[in-house]
Amino acid sequence: MKAIIPVAGAGTKLRPLTYTQPKALIPIAGKTILSVIVDQLLDAGVTEFVFVIGYLGEKIQRYIAKTYPNLSYTLVTQNDRRGTGHAIWLTREAIGNDEVLIVLGDTICDYNVQEFLNKETSQIGVRKVDDPRSFGVAELDDNDHVQKVVEKPLIPKSNMAMVGIYYIKETNAMFAALDKHLYKRADDDGEYHLTNALQQMIEVGIRFDAYRVNNWFDCGKKETLLTTNATLLKQLDDGRNDYTQYIENGTVIIPPVNIAEGCNIQHSIIGPNVTIGEYTTINASIIKDSIIGSYAQLEEVVLHSSIIGNDAFVRGMSQSLNIGDNTEIDLG
Repeated sequence: MKAIIPVAGAGTKLRPLTYTQPKALIPIAGKTILSVIVDQLLDAGVTEFVFVIGYLGEKIQRYIAKTYPNLSYTLVTQNDRRGTGHAIWLTREAIGNDEVLIVLGDTICDYNVQEFLNKETSQIGVRKVDDPRSFGVAELDDNDHVQKVVEKPLIPKSNMAMVGIYYIKETNAMFAALDKHLYKRADDDGEYHLTNALQQMIEVGIRFDAYRVNNWFDCGKKETLLTTNATLLKQLDDGRNDYTQYIENGTVIIPPVNIAEGCNIQHSIIGPNVTIGEYTTINASIIKDSIIGSYAQLEEVVLHSSIIGNDAFVRGMSQSLNIGDNTEIDLG
């Protein structure tokens, strides 16, 4: 089984963090967004990967080579960010006629991947949302057969949002629909959406069924990224983490937290729901519901609902921050 993971986006909603690192490499729960997705697929038996890279793609490339040295994968470059449909279209030579799993690189879903791949028909992952206008929407019949898909409708006829996972059996038909869409015109927003190619497939009689995921996190925004971090920390917390070294330094740990190797934490309160990158130094601080990057330095700060980039230095009192890499802030 082959999987396509598009990770070419610039992650503009997460700036300034994404000025210096790809959105897919932002840390959550001791991993990265990308590694959570890849590990989930590997556990389900996916053997070949196609990564669509673009913005800061060399960092994605180095990360994959270092983290997954034995992974079978192909890199496809999307030089012009023209939407998800265009990104998928670029993989046509790497995929060929094989059935394919598509997982968007900023989406983490709680679902049974093996069950998803064992379905007899092509599948679209969905979940009910309160306001579907910001998502692709699937209109379903009573048997969860997909009748129509629409990208970000102004007046949605369904509240079933497409969550960014797709299992495509009719790969040739998908690439043919993408060909037709790309050579016709871009959508009103200047991008080519995979949703429109799927709709063309439905119109010629190809059957798609809806697969309802247990949970879904769109990691493209600060708020959902922090929620994802908290949820995954709770799922991964097995009670075996040893924080003795920090407690001996006058620190109180409130699980769940994930502290990477090489950290120096003294006289602080950490947690709950905190991820700290490697070799970070924290002194006399209170931190909860936050993500702290690697090689950061925090002194005498009070943080909640914050994301601090790599190599950042923060001193003084604060409440909620979104700080990119290599930043120095003195709030004293």
